[in-house]
Amino acid sequence: MQNPPTTTLGYALFATRWLQAPLYFGLVAAQGVYVYKFFKELWTLIVMCVSGHATETFVMLAVLKLVDVVMIANLLIMVIVGGYETFVSRIGLQGHRDQPEWLSHVNSNVLKVKLATAIVGISSVHLLQMFVDVHHTSRHALLWGTVIHMAFIVSAAILAYMSGPMAAHGDRGHGVGRPSAEHAQHGPGPGFESRSGHPSESRSGHPSEFRPGPASEPRTVQAAEFRHGHLPEPRDGHVPEPRHTPESRPGHASEPWHGPASEVRQGHLPDPRPGHTPQPRPDTAAAAPVVAPGPGPDDEAEGRIRAAGFPARKLLEDFDQRYPREFDRETVARLGKAEFVTGRRNVVFVGPPGTGKTHLAVALGVRACQAGHRVLFATAAAWAARLTDARAAGRLDAELAALDEHPLLIVDEVGYTPFDPDTAGLLFQLVARRYERASLIVTSDRPLGRWNEVFGTCAPALTDRLAHHAEIVRLDGESYRTRRATAARAD
Repeated sequence: MQNPPTTTLGYALFATRWLQAPLYFGLVAAQGVYVYKFFKELWTLIVMCVSGHATETFVMLAVLKLVDVVMIANLLIMVIVGGYETFVSRIGLQGHRDQPEWLSHVNSNVLKVKLATAIVGISSVHLLQMFVDVHHTSRHALLWGTVIHMAFIVSAAILAYMSGPMAAHGDRGHGVGRPSAEHAQHGPGPGFESRSGHPSESRSGHPSEFRPGPASEPRTVQAAEFRHGHLPEPRDGHVPEPRHTPESRPGHASEPWHGPASEVRQGHLPDPRPGHTPQPRPDTAAAAPVVAPGPGPDDEAEGRIRAAGFPARKLLEDFDQRYPREFDRETVARLGKAEFVTGRRNVVFVGPPGTGKTHLAVALGVRACQAGHRVLFATAAAWAARLTDARAAGRLDAELAALDEHPLLIVDEVGYTPFDPDTAGLLFQLVARRYERASLIVTSDRPLGRWNEVFGTCAPALTDRLAHHAEIVRLDGESYRTRRATAARAD
């Protein structure tokens, strides 16, 4: 099933965005005018100070004028760079050491809030100038200057209120994203890599797009936790610590595995057994009374990433875009802004095993977490097991309602295992419940037209709802793992 082709008229209308390019170059010229104005004011201040004619009030007003010019120049650069990136064309700054932090996830809402706060700052400087030079400012000017400044503050607050809850809808009242002291000391925890490589075999035994970490690095097995019921439901602000046992690792029952259980024995992680009071590590006992500072935005994003259950941390910047023979780079770059989550749209990655589908799905999930959304990741088999257990316990409706608290769910590896009619019906209920209400990212090794091989008679209704508001991204190419194995044999 393919997206309808864009018409020639649509392409022509979309190309008219380049008419805005001269406007941004005009703003660049305006920025040059403010540079000239800054140095002119600075030179006047220096001359007055050297000649001894500068009073304290004059110096203060001159400095405020310089600050005012700088703040307006900052506002201009935000409009030039952010506006051009959002409304005209992407600026290829990926990997540049000076890339602004906010540019990687800029969108119209973010840009509007930043502009509103910048205008409030400029207005406050103007108002301060008026009060410093109060003897030469009329009461009428002071009154209206204060009223206008308050209007700017109120409008910025309303704009931030309207934009913030939409981006952080999944976090309201849950307190998700507050890492524990152990996480603060030991990093993001097992199963995460700061810089990821190429795809490799997944934890479920099926070909997937993940490279396991070093041999000494423990990995979480979220899919097994869902199947065996060891993973508590991440609701009501609780971020569970996953329990791991050797038998929860699929396909490796007889193989010893050193995961978080060994860290519990060594005192690195609290023991999740009921009624157990964790003992502090000897080397951190002295630091126990120290009160850690409150969580910042980055800490909250890291908390959402840990709670999402990603098997490894994957970034869009790490994806090898030169490898797939067929790959819509512009669409993936646009999806990286996470606006599809706010728009309650879906994303479907289709392609052979080993082409990077799961890498991209996890990378978009990480971006969504950084944008303030709660995310859950699991394979299709794990989601089926979770819903089957909920139905057996008589709480299927409650389970689906709890999943509504997550604006984005990721369903990985659709197609590797066909489902019986009852299980396929459960997954249809999940997709139907989230239709036009929340987002899904799905990865599959076969196009939607062949999903009847997986879901049987449920396939037409399921794919119809999934693809109605969806970006379908096709990846085509040889498996990266097969390619590496061939190269290794050749060497």
